[in-house]
Amino acid sequence: MFNFYKFKSSQYISITMIFCTICLNISPVYAARIKDIAAIKGIRTNQLIGYGLVIGLDGTGDKSGTDFTTQGLANMMERMGISVDKNSLKVKNIAAVMVTANIPPFSRIGNKLDVVASSVGDAKSLAGGTLLLTPLKGVDGKVYALAQGPVAIGGASAGDAGGSKQKNHLQVARIANGATVEREIPMKLDGKKALTLSLLNPDFTTASRVAETINASIGKGVAETVDSSALQLNIPEKMQANQVAEFIADIESLEVIPDTKAKVVVNEKTGTVIIGDNVTISTVAVAHGSLTVSIKKELDVSQPEPFSEGETVANEQTDVKMEEEEVSLMTLEGGTTIGELVRGLNSIGATPRDMITILQSIKAAGALQADLEIL
Repeated sequence: MFNFYKFKSSQYISITMIFCTICLNISPVYAARIKDIAAIKGIRTNQLIGYGLVIGLDGTGDKSGTDFTTQGLANMMERMGISVDKNSLKVKNIAAVMVTANIPPFSRIGNKLDVVASSVGDAKSLAGGTLLLTPLKGVDGKVYALAQGPVAIGGASAGDAGGSKQKNHLQVARIANGATVEREIPMKLDGKKALTLSLLNPDFTTASRVAETINASIGKGVAETVDSSALQLNIPEKMQANQVAEFIADIESLEVIPDTKAKVVVNEKTGTVIIGDNVTISTVAVAHGSLTVSIKKELDVSQPEPFSEGETVANEQTDVKMEEEEVSLMTLEGGTTIGELVRGLNSIGATPRDMITILQSIKAAGALQADLEIL
């Protein structure tokens, strides 16, 4: 509950920033699927990368002084049986790019992947270009996919020497289904006796709840809590031979109410405040005001009469004004929720930046029972 003193309802409030508050004091609390809060260790996406050339540009490619583009084009021509001097090549219709892609776990030969081509030279635009066949390698140096096809940038530009206009970013392009998997990442589930379930947000309470839910549904002793971020899953003997995938699917569909640590995140650059669940305030009194100082300089000129021997005199006058807002005092009783705090601060006319400062001060006083993270 709040007790307000010296509150003036006619206070002028100037809102100059956007304030966003998320309070998770929702009842009832909804559960989340285990597949949304955890993942099986070792089953993950892998990154691929390759160097390629985008051709067919309308004079918006790399300049002739870009050595790696001319060298790459010369090497490609050599592999095709055409001997050329790289110094004689013009690359204004060609751009060197780095091609990246993510290969999901259990991808099979022939599966398609989306790729992103990003200019590494001084090309102005990749619009209308076509990516030539580019091998995509993993960190082990092996080729796992091949990429090729027309690129799409989702933007455009137009103009001349007098001016130009551009929409979206023109040096990064995407090719949907532009790569084909040529090598599979070895991963075998059948025959395993145990797996490790990793929580995306480590928390002892959540880990304990997940273990209890799994044991209640699958069988006692199936899940064992290792630490705040990992659980060991003991696969039942009857499922070890060829039913491990079904075992994982049964666990992923189970629902658990995750627990979260009390936390407040503030971004002073944007005036954003994100407030999590379970944040409480100890008994504290809050008084917040602001001091405004304005300095105005004026030049007072004294001009002599015509044909007189007087001189023009300029005097500088400085007007200094200081205004201090009336302070509103607010008392927060112990156990006050963060939602009540925000409503109270809004009622006394606190701006987003005021709220950030007040939250920092309450934390410094030891009355904010939560982690305060400042971005």
